[in-house]
Amino acid sequence: MKKTALAMLSLAMLGATGVAHAQNSVTLYGIIDTGLTYVSNDGGKKSISMSSGNESGNRWGLKGSEDLGGGLKTIFTVESGFNSTNGKLGQGSRLFGRQAFVGLSSDKWGTVTAGRQYDPLVDLVQPVQGDGFLGGVFISPGDIDNADNSARVNNSIKYTSPSWSGLQFETMYSLGGVAGALGSGQSYAAAAAYSNGPVNLAAGYYHMSNGSGTNRGTTTWDSLFNSSVNAAYSTAASINNARIGGNYVFGAVTLGGYYSYAEYTADASSTFKKAEKYNTGSVYAVWQVSAPLQTEIGYVYLKSSGNSSAKYNQFAVAADYSLSKRTDVYAWAAYTTASGTQDSSGTAAVAVIGSATGDSGSSKQATVTVGIRHKF
Repeated sequence: MKKTALAMLSLAMLGATGVAHAQNSVTLYGIIDTGLTYVSNDGGKKSISMSSGNESGNRWGLKGSEDLGGGLKTIFTVESGFNSTNGKLGQGSRLFGRQAFVGLSSDKWGTVTAGRQYDPLVDLVQPVQGDGFLGGVFISPGDIDNADNSARVNNSIKYTSPSWSGLQFETMYSLGGVAGALGSGQSYAAAAAYSNGPVNLAAGYYHMSNGSGTNRGTTTWDSLFNSSVNAAYSTAASINNARIGGNYVFGAVTLGGYYSYAEYTADASSTFKKAEKYNTGSVYAVWQVSAPLQTEIGYVYLKSSGNSSAKYNQFAVAADYSLSKRTDVYAWAAYTTASGTQDSSGTAAVAVIGSATGDSGSSKQATVTVGIRHKF
């Protein structure tokens, strides 16, 4: 382990000092984001705590390329997530839990990569959502559709097209890896985005198999069952999500929104009987007040049906002030209410704010965060 750490440190130092050979490059990069967060009801009690990765997930990584000639190059990225409040590794304590992939990139034909990666909706749809600007208080409670990139995809092969007059698309297929059951645990996804002047549009779809029979829960995705909103459906046969979003830039103001439909399907191995369905709608406005100051206001509505009858209303405001090209300070405040039931047993729905907080002990929750972020 010590030898591995020493080798990684040596490689990072090479990247940091810009050591490279002709037409090859390795770059060290990262983000450290830390703040203080107040939550009005955190599992039934008020809390004030130091928080990590509020606007951007903390990370450090290495990325590089090798020019193979004729517009073709080899590329790679290895990226590690961590908690800046205690130094622990993120993403289930994986060394390179955020990303780890290698591939070939062509100016003419696009890019093919293989490994642990973001899904196409994260790459192309998330940038036009509210959280693409100032953080996870602008997406669905519990991030039940992975709109805020709570999960990555293992064993995946992804193709990214070049941009043709503002139009770009991505496709992905992920091998399930279950012996004797080729389709068990597999996933596939596709997304497209279009940008033309002030107009930005994107849409995508993903399917994730959650294993079958005794392999239930064996999947190429990280877990999406991180809150009470969807915890009752961890035995789903599959998760499907269709999402569309866009924004329009009016000078210093950007107006946008997205719609998401997520479905957790059931089979004989599931502990619930009917497909659970989530409809999410979100609108937001971003104002570039001045060169260093950006503000955002947003609203998210989530409704579930099938086995539950929950409704969530979430409001958020945020501001970010750049101290330099690489350092900024920020603040946000959000409030959400929940009503109805979250499962077939009639359990009352409890509030949770986007991917920013844990479950409340009641139907209401508020949070305030202030923090600082540095990019290197």
